[in-house]
Amino acid sequence: MSDQTTITPSIIIDGVRKRFTLNHAYSLKDTVVSWIKRRKLTSEFEALKGIDLVIGEGQSVAVLGLNGSGKSTLLKLISGVMEPDDGEVLTRGRVAGLIEVGAGFHPELSGRENVFLNAAILGMKKHEIEARYDEIVAFSEIEEFIDQEVKHYSSGMFMRLAFSVAIHVELDVLLVDEILSVGDAPFREKCRLKFEELIAHRKTLLIVSHDLDMVRELCNRGVVLSRGEVVYDGPIEGAVSLVES
Repeated sequence: MSDQTTITPSIIIDGVRKRFTLNHAYSLKDTVVSWIKRRKLTSEFEALKGIDLVIGEGQSVAVLGLNGSGKSTLLKLISGVMEPDDGEVLTRGRVAGLIEVGAGFHPELSGRENVFLNAAILGMKKHEIEARYDEIVAFSEIEEFIDQEVKHYSSGMFMRLAFSVAIHVELDVLLVDEILSVGDAPFREKCRLKFEELIAHRKTLLIVSHDLDMVRELCNRGVVLSRGEVVYDGPIEGAVSLVES
């Protein structure tokens, strides 16, 4: 683990474990057959196995690894969407998470109504949302659809609006989980520039992405997970090289 003794921590992950129960019976027939043959109907999967990390204030960190390595689970624990089974997750300041496209959006409400709902969930006051509303919508580039119910939005439109709300919050920590992959190239570039602006303002970024070129540009530190364990924590080039090998 990198030496984090001289920095102010934004995120502390101490001995974190997370387990899930996997169901192996998907129908009544499966249940009966498993019972007759004395097979287990469920099994336990340990997604994270005692993770210890400290993310310093102002750091931009990429979390890398193969699918199923525990990256998204880790971000959900940091965001508070889930709780660890063991260990502790501590965060400092306001945390905004872009973890699942459309998370926190109500499908029956319009884009306009969801801006206010989602921003409120992220901790903004009504007057703050009203002051930034035009800027949020302009950044999302979906002005003509803003009064439509979001159940009619494409995944790309969801992502644009969710990202725009999150980055206009007075945040201290931003968590991003691969959702930019659903955007087109010009919007991804626009987001990259916004990330650079946040980094320049000493905001803490934790990014899960398979876009190694992007994380090389944005991040100075990389954490590589494999089967729920940290196998590398250090300079970003070392992390990228490990993933590429």
